[in-house]
Amino acid sequence: MLIDSKCTLCNKTVDFIKRNGGEDEFLFLSLFSEEGKETLKTHGFPENYTESVVLVENGNAYIKSEAALRTSKKLNGLYPVLYKFKIIPKKVRDKVYDLIARHRHRIY
Repeated sequence: MLIDSKCTLCNKTVDFIKRNGGEDEFLFLSLFSEEGKETLKTHGFPENYTESVVLVENGNAYIKSEAALRTSKKLNGLYPVLYKFKIIPKKVRDKVYDLIARHRHRIY
């Protein structure tokens, strides 16, 4: 999973994922690291992509709400139930994701 390592909300989210069963499920890389940039390039993203988290799973890259929902499926407790939000059209889910992302530096 590629994250904006300069973003407090992103780093808190990584901590949350690790505390809830994702520590062994995900490898976390900074979007700004050499390995992160190479992974972006491999999946067709520009090297300076920072619009969203990028989840690479089974050779496919997922961004925004799709990445978040796929991540929730691998967590402990009731978090996998969040995947049911997949029934909401992607366009709507991504608008909510974008709203949060636009204000992420103000959240923490």
